[in-house]
Amino acid sequence: MKVLVAGGDGFIGRPLCAELADRGHDVTAMSRSPPEEPLPAGVTHETGDVTDYDSIEPVVDGHDAVVNLVALSPLFSPKGGEEQHFSVHLEGTRYLVAAAEETGADRFLQQSALGADPDGPTNYIRAKGQAEEVVRDSSLDWTITRPSVVFGDGGEFVKFTKLLAPPYVTPLPGSGKTRFQPIHVGDLVPIMADALLLDEHIRGTYDIGGPEKLTMAEVARLGHRADGRGVNVLPVPMPMAKIGLSVLDYVPGFPFGADQYRSLEMDNTVDDNDVTAFDVDESELTTLSSFLDLD
Repeated sequence: MKVLVAGGDGFIGRPLCAELADRGHDVTAMSRSPPEEPLPAGVTHETGDVTDYDSIEPVVDGHDAVVNLVALSPLFSPKGGEEQHFSVHLEGTRYLVAAAEETGADRFLQQSALGADPDGPTNYIRAKGQAEEVVRDSSLDWTITRPSVVFGDGGEFVKFTKLLAPPYVTPLPGSGKTRFQPIHVGDLVPIMADALLLDEHIRGTYDIGGPEKLTMAEVARLGHRADGRGVNVLPVPMPMAKIGLSVLDYVPGFPFGADQYRSLEMDNTVDDNDVTAFDVDESELTTLSSFLDLD
């Protein structure tokens, strides 16, 4: 199978490209600019911007399957403003779907997000939810994966949490009780490959989490402990945090604002972990503490 991975030069894209190539498929990674480091063996590169249909249609042409990994981080405010979520996640998905339909690709794997909802409380969640609707309304054999936060070498989740919660004494909105169910990129990638390649997953939507549910405070403590430092959480009532972060939303260069505050009002965990649909048991997955060499 000839597979195009949009966003194939990224944190998840590189190992997914390697996984697909190792399984014997012809893999092309697409990104807006040439990769700064060599891609995995057997993976080729093409330049294309999902917000520019004319740049991606010729790249999609000739591929049997398309994977959409292009995404802006929900953790930081986009440089172009929160509306960028709709340009990249919604319009970008619409263009990729249209290019796949126009050029005859059959399979489409959409990397969405846990809690994606077209009417959700944040721009990121709404854009992701509306993008899912575009995929479901297409003529393609689609599959949607919706992971919780993903961690691993080169990932931003632990780094972000340590930025939000500096060591020693740190104020956290709501005492840092927002819960996540982080999954290691090395555990997620084989699941995504199966989601794309196995017919049994066509028209399936999968909520995917890791082996444990951790609060933001617990993640911060683990991250700083790995650095040999401690952290004591100073509780900040959510209404007070809302005011402070809403103000910071207008401070140039500060990457965290009102939309990110709203995301901290929601747990990012699964009720039923769909890793089981891929013959994976939660107990087999990598914990954050083991990744940080704390076990």
